[in-house]
Amino acid sequence: MAQPRFTDRFGRPLVAVTGMGVITSLGEGKAANWAALTAGRSGIHRITRFPVEGLRTTIAGTVDFEGAEDFCAPKLSERLATTAATEAVAQSGLPAGDFPGALFVAVPPVEIEWPQRRALAEASGQAGDVTYADLLAAAETGAFAEWHDLFLFGTVADHLAERFGTKGSPISLSTACSSGATAIQLGVEAIRRGEAPAALCIGTDGSVHAEALIRFSLLSALSTQNAVPEEAAKPFSKNRDGFVMGEGAAALVLESAEHAHARGAEILGYVIGAGEKGDGFHRTRSSPDGAPIVAAIAAALEDAGIGPEAIDYVNAHGTGTPENDKMEAMGLMAVVGERMRSVPISSNKSMIGHTLTAAGAVEAVVSLMTIREGVIPPTINYHVPDPAIPLDVVPNVAREAKVGCVLSNSFGFGGQNTCLVLSAEPG
Repeated sequence: MAQPRFTDRFGRPLVAVTGMGVITSLGEGKAANWAALTAGRSGIHRITRFPVEGLRTTIAGTVDFEGAEDFCAPKLSERLATTAATEAVAQSGLPAGDFPGALFVAVPPVEIEWPQRRALAEASGQAGDVTYADLLAAAETGAFAEWHDLFLFGTVADHLAERFGTKGSPISLSTACSSGATAIQLGVEAIRRGEAPAALCIGTDGSVHAEALIRFSLLSALSTQNAVPEEAAKPFSKNRDGFVMGEGAAALVLESAEHAHARGAEILGYVIGAGEKGDGFHRTRSSPDGAPIVAAIAAALEDAGIGPEAIDYVNAHGTGTPENDKMEAMGLMAVVGERMRSVPISSNKSMIGHTLTAAGAVEAVVSLMTIREGVIPPTINYHVPDPAIPLDVVPNVAREAKVGCVLSNSFGFGGQNTCLVLSAEPG
């Protein structure tokens, strides 16, 4: 009998996935999300969490069933992360309070939000203009002491580390829309370096609030097709007009293949490659020549030790913005060549919206489920093809297919591009 293989073709420890968890506007858990995604059902709806009168965009994929009372982004982001990680760790079979490895958490940027700012202003006792000194004076009363931890960037990770018993200092990171993929990349690299036998990698984002909508609207990044919310996200379509904000979280338990095999764990798939490329062209736009996107895709394939012919499916970044979708298509065509015209590619964001910091992790979970289930979720709302994007976007209806290797793309504001290669086999 052949001995199990524990290293990749470069002699590095193979990185296996033994647990996955996810929560989005489509529901809690892998089963609920997979059923909705393969049915082509959208979780995007009109926002009810706060008043939307006067806003250009009034829709989002908010996770309302988790409760939004006393809402603030750090609280909801932590709640979503806890839900996803609980599912992932339970599936892995590792001890829930004594996790044998490191924690890498992608969390959204943290700042005091408008309800808290208003409370500070009211507590200052000033009837007219409120100065910064007035706000400091209100804070110094001690009445708002709990906000100190709440609005620290590392607090979510600290709470998760305590809950799951991860080892070492938890790592919080934010690389814009590629953050979830970056968390997975860091976990892969830690295992390859032999720093830990396992890693808990999480991407979470619960930051749909009025200020976030206004900021993205000022960048002309959001769809304003509010009339029929579930039809607003149109990745790769000619009539796309921007992305739709979403919320959610996903968690992956990564282990060295040797560690997983030694304890008899079920291996759900492998992360065989990760590539990244920074792009200093602009704070929000990608470089017009697409070179950084091309470089990130090529780096992921090189890290996996495979050629583009090995990719069976691309889980697209696919935001639905006019520029991003075209740049992604051009980048893929540059690396894969003419074959890319027939490689299936689809965007989960057409149904769940853009979960921002969580997106790379959510889409990694969906990619692995695509491999395991042999079904490719569709790109819904695709009715007006864009001649500039001559790709097979799996329009509107899920497709059965044998998928052994997936390229999952994440391209973020500020030129933060990260691509993952996920596989059924060690590669």
